[in-house]
Amino acid sequence: MSSGGFDGSASASVTELPGGPGAIPVHDNASDPIGVVLDIAGSSSLIAFDLQRLQECSDDEDPSIALAGQVGSAIKIRVGRGWLLASVRTQRQDPKSGSGVLANIDFLGEGEEEKLTGRIHGFRRGVTRYPIPGALVYPASTSDLRQIYASDGRFAIQIGTVFPTRDIRAGLYVDALLGKHFALLGSTGTGKSTGAALILHRICKMAPQGHVVMIDPHGEYAAAFRNTGVIFDTTNLQLPYWLMNFEEHCEVLLTSHGTDREIDADILGKCLLQARLKSRLAEGLGKVTVDSPIPYLLSDLAAILQNEAGKLDKSTSSVPYMRIKTKLDELKGDPRYQFMFSGVLVGDTMADFIAKIFRLPALGKPISIVDVSGVPSEVTSTVVAVLGRLIFDFAIWARDEETRPVLLVCEEAHRYVPNERNADGSSVGRVLSRIAKEGRKYGVSLGLITQRPSDLAEGVLSQCGTIIAMRLNNDRDQAFVRAAMPEGARGFLDSIPSLRNRECIISGEGVSIPVRVCFDELEEPRRPASADPSITELWRCSGGEEDMVARTVLRWRAQGR
Repeated sequence: MSSGGFDGSASASVTELPGGPGAIPVHDNASDPIGVVLDIAGSSSLIAFDLQRLQECSDDEDPSIALAGQVGSAIKIRVGRGWLLASVRTQRQDPKSGSGVLANIDFLGEGEEEKLTGRIHGFRRGVTRYPIPGALVYPASTSDLRQIYASDGRFAIQIGTVFPTRDIRAGLYVDALLGKHFALLGSTGTGKSTGAALILHRICKMAPQGHVVMIDPHGEYAAAFRNTGVIFDTTNLQLPYWLMNFEEHCEVLLTSHGTDREIDADILGKCLLQARLKSRLAEGLGKVTVDSPIPYLLSDLAAILQNEAGKLDKSTSSVPYMRIKTKLDELKGDPRYQFMFSGVLVGDTMADFIAKIFRLPALGKPISIVDVSGVPSEVTSTVVAVLGRLIFDFAIWARDEETRPVLLVCEEAHRYVPNERNADGSSVGRVLSRIAKEGRKYGVSLGLITQRPSDLAEGVLSQCGTIIAMRLNNDRDQAFVRAAMPEGARGFLDSIPSLRNRECIISGEGVSIPVRVCFDELEEPRRPASADPSITELWRCSGGEEDMVARTVLRWRAQGR
């Protein structure tokens, strides 16, 4: 197939250089065809490119045309009075012709053609009319892509530029992004944390009265949101222990396994209910259960356990009672747990705690960063479970009020909602799974950030309507993301291993069509503290090591920062 082998249709777009007939033709790459449709299928089709035309396009000043035919690039096919847009998924040499290239494409959507300019307008996702074999294929220009990626009027945040263009802005539709959950995936060092901070900064700027709660397991995001959000850690979180439900109490207080754990759970349930019923607040309520968020005294629970252990008519020995009481005394006396198990947290502060953490009202600081890096590892999952469950339960019980949507963002999400192979039966996995499945009905949105998507529960990832995939180096992770991505994004998926830092593939509800984006660069004060240290530079420095070690040991022993 030669450059003139498209039924003569190219002749109208070929001009001659000065010098009369026989001069070298100059192609108008935007309007000259580069291939022809060979085979049509429902979701994808086979086309043949002219290798000579692709080489001619590669020198074009328009970067979109210069990449015409390459994997991940956009092409257009005339269908009736409009254009059909598609993405190139694969390339291979045509065995029957040394100058031909065969390519599989995925259809993205369609638009109308402006009569005067020939440009695309009114682009929409989906295909209503397919081309026929023999239809001509053209490169999509930057002006075409500008129409394709133009906002359709919905609220959107701009996060970067569309690859390969230099000036087309990439946006995310906020209602669709948050309403149907999203996942940000990428290997360590690809700019994942900075990308997450960028998206959250843009959301907070657009909605200064919003309500965002972010779980930060490494203490990275405090630096990024110190001026625009509220930072909570073990020094000021003050999470009352009595907000835990029965399942979460079991996770914290029970140390036994097997049959012994069932016996201990039965004992704890009875004693916990008695402790809650002692509260003055319980007197005014018609029904109190072991899960009711009613304040109780830790000393009351300990005394009830002690009394029950001394009764002669109990069905078991005193060992289970003392086992629970010993663990309770341990938590009360350990300074690491003071943010949660402290005598000063016995007051009824539930309304104040919810308003403070969920930013109700936001007061111009719509995001809460909950730094759990200082939380003892034994209760980290429980703390996340309590926060997630409070968000969901609050949304359920507030159905009669005006909806106040809340976004819960979980960094290192595979820790909390692991797949079946790594599941440990903790309550946090069930809480986040329920938010993923039902949260949309109540205005609760979920954002999952992880470097190991293959370790994430498949059912939870499948509930994420928008997937933002950065570079993934692991084959298993790539295969997992490929299975979660919609059909139209296949052409982009093959480029995931070769994405540069700060680049991502976005597909799903938050964008009109799958798109490759280069994130904007964040200013230094707005970035998370996740930059890799320069080992060679730090190892050249010396001085002050003795004082640094002494200060570190002091903080270590005091279990504080």
